[in-house]
Amino acid sequence: MNIKTQALFRARARVMKALAHPTRLFIVDELSRRERCVSELTEMIGADVSTVSKHLTVLKNAGIVEDERRGAQIYYSLKCPCVVNFFSCVESVLKSEARRHVELVR
Repeated sequence: MNIKTQALFRARARVMKALAHPTRLFIVDELSRRERCVSELTEMIGADVSTVSKHLTVLKNAGIVEDERRGAQIYYSLKCPCVVNFFSCVESVLKSEARRHVELVR
């Protein structure tokens, strides 16, 4: 692989790593519906503010979400809504694997 190709795959891996946590997937799913502030996400997730903020920072650093301060609150939204399309691909893999496992026990 040349340097440019390596850089591309490293960048892709960074985005994939940012999505590789159930809480962050939940956050992305919620933000696909509408923007949310940290306090809303904290309540929905059932975790403390610092934990949710760390997850949001990972997503922001990967370029998946963006934030906007409004008074004392920070609101988050998806920077690239197309990332949600990845969910249907993952679910196709899960369904395919489930069918394969069913076939093994028949």
